Amino acid sequence: MDILQSSISITAIILSLVFCVFILLLLTNKLNGKKRYHPVGGTIFNHLINFHRLHHYMTDLAGKYKTYRLISPFRNDIFTSDPANVEYILKTNFENYGKGRYSYNILKDLFGDGIFTVDGDKWREQRKFLSHEFSARILRDFSSVVFRKDAAKLAHILSEAVKSSKIIDIQDLFMKATLDSIFRIAFGVELDSMCGSNDKGKKFINAFDDASELTLWRFVDILWKIKRFLNIGSEAKLRDNIRTIDEFVYKLIHRKTEQMSKPEADLSLQWKKEDILSRFLQIAETDPKYLRDIILNFIIAGKDTTATTLSWFIYVLCKYPHVQEKVAQDIKEATNEKQDATDIMDFAANLSEDALEKMQYLHAALTETLRLYPAVPVNGKICFSDDTLPDGFNVNKGDIVAYQSYAMGRMKFIWGDDAEEYKPERWLDGDGFFRPENPFKFTAFQAGPRICLGKEFAYRQMKISSALLLRYFVFRLSDDKKTVNYRTMINLHIDGGLHVRVFHR
Repeated sequence: MDILQSSISITAIILSLVFCVFILLLLTNKLNGKKRYHPVGGTIFNHLINFHRLHHYMTDLAGKYKTYRLISPFRNDIFTSDPANVEYILKTNFENYGKGRYSYNILKDLFGDGIFTVDGDKWREQRKFLSHEFSARILRDFSSVVFRKDAAKLAHILSEAVKSSKIIDIQDLFMKATLDSIFRIAFGVELDSMCGSNDKGKKFINAFDDASELTLWRFVDILWKIKRFLNIGSEAKLRDNIRTIDEFVYKLIHRKTEQMSKPEADLSLQWKKEDILSRFLQIAETDPKYLRDIILNFIIAGKDTTATTLSWFIYVLCKYPHVQEKVAQDIKEATNEKQDATDIMDFAANLSEDALEKMQYLHAALTETLRLYPAVPVNGKICFSDDTLPDGFNVNKGDIVAYQSYAMGRMKFIWGDDAEEYKPERWLDGDGFFRPENPFKFTAFQAGPRICLGKEFAYRQMKISSALLLRYFVFRLSDDKKTVNYRTMINLHIDGGLHVRVFHR
């Protein structure tokens, strides 16, 4: 994004003028007291300079120090890859670590008072409702039908690509497919972005992705509040994107509210119970802004995370063709298929929960992808009062304490000497059954009270999509010499997409 690159250049120049202040803070940051502080890995200035390769930079630091800190003008930013520290902040002393006002102020313009931005009663209220929804059979069954339908539609698009020998951006297709699914489940709306029939939907998702990147930029841009006040640079672009998002979402909420208020709606109880928005509206009259916040949080949780994981999954399968073949064989055996494949639509419709459960190698391969390419590469909490972590080092009230899922997946002290290798077998026991790991070691879904409610929901969607696509198609990178890298966002998107060639299996 040109606007973001310009912001980086301007901010870098300004920060270079105050870099000496950071050095002074570094030298005077309570080093002479009785408290012990983690080693200094750098300053926020270093994060700014390395923003385009942020997770590589943080992984390098994690390789030197299990936990380190970056100096900022008003606080320390502490980054840890130590599972003991992760368990402490996510579970043992959960009440002392939350989003806090700092993160809330950064995130609220885009995500409002949604579950990913709030603490306390607001968080508990939403988690209680969503926990009930995710455990409800009606949502599980409804979502499975939606996932199968959209996966079959995606398979049809790939079949056309095979016929024309067309190179496709599989990440773009996954983004559209998961967006279609999540919109149907969240709003009860057929967005149909895969077929490109909804220009407003396309405009919405482009604005949503750009707003996500610009929001993350606020964490390293100490001037963002000034830019917002003046409505210039990255903040002006963010405001425009949020305006586009709000216009789209509020129209959907208004339309659904009108549908629910019509007397004839009582004759159609089934659809009223299916999508998340309808179920919220059944409970009570709800403020449209509150609904908007909940839905946008649900979208980023259900769209980007699944789509990026599936994209990285196809990437690693292209890099390791033998794994791709083992996954395809696992799918075939789990569905008890004969040599001749059935029709794609029939296969999708008949893909049962029992068959998905039998796909142990597929489950391991997806999990290994999440280990190396977690959908949320870094997750931070605010320390609410002075504390001491299990490693014996102190943190101060107001400090950010973040665990690094991306870096943790590459740490030899956690995963062994082969930590950077893609090996689904590490997740299987001697009988070939999936063996879960400590969630404070494998942090792709968080852990403790904030553990991801949609974990099983996400696995179901990924396994349905993977089973359908890998049963019928073989994937190859369009250019296996081209470097594939991430885009620094809240979620771990592949920068520039993932371009592949597709062949019938």
